[in-house]
Amino acid sequence: MIDEETLINKLVKGMRDGAIELPADVTLKLESSYQSETDDIPKMQFKAILDNIKLAHDEGLPLCQDTGIQVFFIKAGYDFPYLNDIHKAIPLAIERATKEIPLRPNTVDPFTGKNPKNNLGHNMPAVTVELVEGDSATIHILPKGGGSENMSALWMLTPTQGFKGLKKKVLEHIQFAAGKPCPPIILGIGVGGGADMAMKLAKKALLRPLDSTNPNGNIAAMEKDILDAVNELGVGPMGLGGKTTALAVNIEYTSRHPATFPTALVIQCWCDRRATIRISKDGVISND
Repeated sequence: MIDEETLINKLVKGMRDGAIELPADVTLKLESSYQSETDDIPKMQFKAILDNIKLAHDEGLPLCQDTGIQVFFIKAGYDFPYLNDIHKAIPLAIERATKEIPLRPNTVDPFTGKNPKNNLGHNMPAVTVELVEGDSATIHILPKGGGSENMSALWMLTPTQGFKGLKKKVLEHIQFAAGKPCPPIILGIGVGGGADMAMKLAKKALLRPLDSTNPNGNIAAMEKDILDAVNELGVGPMGLGGKTTALAVNIEYTSRHPATFPTALVIQCWCDRRATIRISKDGVISND
């Protein structure tokens, strides 16, 4: 049996952690990037970012005024018994988190602009469920801000363009985006499937820690190749120049139709907010 109030409280805590505390891998990457910069302007930008992280922690306030749209990826075992409880609890937790943390009310009707002021709305919250073997569940929370989301892109490449075409499109797009997505950025790239699958994979790729690599060695090499090339562009933190434009490139892929090569890019800003909740088959809930 799962306790509804405990589940809601854990979800609120996950959203609070996501809004206020950066994961350790992100902070470490920002600190090392600060040390690697030699020019005054990029070092100043990194110092402002690191000072902001400390202030958010000390004051218990969100890292950014744009607390994003709360995106949930749930990986649940076929024998996990509480999916219905999770779906009922998430909207209640979002509404409570909006008031308590607080989160900025960011969901508006796409046509009227009307804001319900609780981060809910038509077809909200944004929840993706993946079923796997097992009897437990993991809930990944990804608060996604609007500035970096605006720099998302989808290219329906041809198979003959392949990885070279993918890399060319990504580099052109990052050069165009410049400081708009608040670099240094994280690039989530999805390849294969249809257009919808590629975009979902690109966003899912952002859940990976920055020090991880794709288990496929060839894909891992592609991640490094693109990361190195992006950083050679010299866009730098906040688009003001420097050695570090991106902190990581994460690629996820699936099979494609022989006539297509869908490639999606979803960008995360330096404020790479993530949180994870785990639920056992016995209803025990823990925050990572």
